[in-house]
Formats: sequence, C-alpha cells, structure tokens
Amino acid sequence: MKLLAIDTATEACSAALWVEGELKEIFQLAPRDHTRLILPMVERLLAQAGLHIRQLDAIAFGRGPGAFTGVRIATSVVQGIAFGADLPVVGVSTLAALAQGAYRQRGAQRVLCALDARLHEVYWAQYQIEQGVAVLQGAESLANPNNLALPTGSDWHAAGNGWTIYHDSLRRRFQPQLLDARPVYLRDKVVA
Repeated sequence: MKLLAIDTATEACSAALWVEGELKEIFQLAPRDHTRLILPMVERLLAQAGLHIRQLDAIAFGRGPGAFTGVRIATSVVQGIAFGADLPVVGVSTLAALAQGAYRQRGAQRVLCALDARLHEVYWAQYQIEQGVAVLQGAESLANPNNLALPTGSDWHAAGNGWTIYHDSLRRRFQPQLLDARPVYLRDKVVA
C-alpha cells in the first residue's frame, strides 16, 4: 500500500508517506505557514520515494477538529490532488489521531484528548484502545475546560495542547484520573 497523509489542522504542518511498510515523514511546527509548506513537503516525500502522485493508493488528511483555516487548507490540497490523480480520500479525526499517537508512543489504553479551540474552549474526546485502535467513547465536543464532564474510572492519559494551555482548568479537575499528562503532538505517522 502507498498512502500519503497530510495534516494542517493544528500548529504543526506535516506530511507522511507510507510505502509498503516503510514510513517517511516531514513535520514542522509552523503556525500560519501551512499554505506555503504543505505542497513542497508532499513533493519532497514523493521525490525521496521515487513516486509519482498517480502511483499512490489513497490520500489521508486530518479533517479536524482544529483551526478552521488549517482544516480548509488540508481539505483543499487533498481534494485537488485526489481529483487530479483519481485517488480515494480518507478523513481522519485529529482527536482520534492524537489518541492513536498516545497509544503508539506510550502504550496508553485510555486517552483524554484536548486541543485548544481558542476563546477558552477545547475540542475534547475520550478514547479507549481496542485491538490497537483508538475507539471514540461518546462524541467529540467543543467545550469550556471548566464545564467538561469527568470520565469514569482512572488510568487516563492526556493528549493534546489543551492540557498545557488550560493547565489549571484541566489538570486540577482531572488529576486523580490521569496516569500520564505529557503532551502528544499529532504527527502523520500516527495516521499511517
């Protein structure tokens, strides 16, 4: 399988190429620079692999939640590439990718994802890992960090920049349930 994945929904701009089990990726924290960076990243990955876009099997992208403009950038780029090359497209939740990253990086089995949505709100979701895959528990939501419902049980891992930005609001309320609160940054290898 040959899969291209891009994400521009957060402060990071990233692209990854999965070719028959081998992963290549480019990741850069670059708020407000995604438009300039994403296509050269894609071109560089394809050149390194010696592939043309039409040789891919599919394209995946971070569909959000996330920055409105960032989500639109990824959607537009993927739509243009996929239409021109007649490729299928797969949208991946930014929060699900964060949860999957927490599992792959730390072995987290239960993950609380919080991404800064600005205006003192977070994009929020709870995930349980089942057979190596992050499965959403309930629904993704947008909420004030002070109004989030406490999850049941313990042994939760934290993922996303919301845990750093709203440290006082979130950690104080959830500390008893948290096993690990190191941030997980969304990287496209999580999607692959």
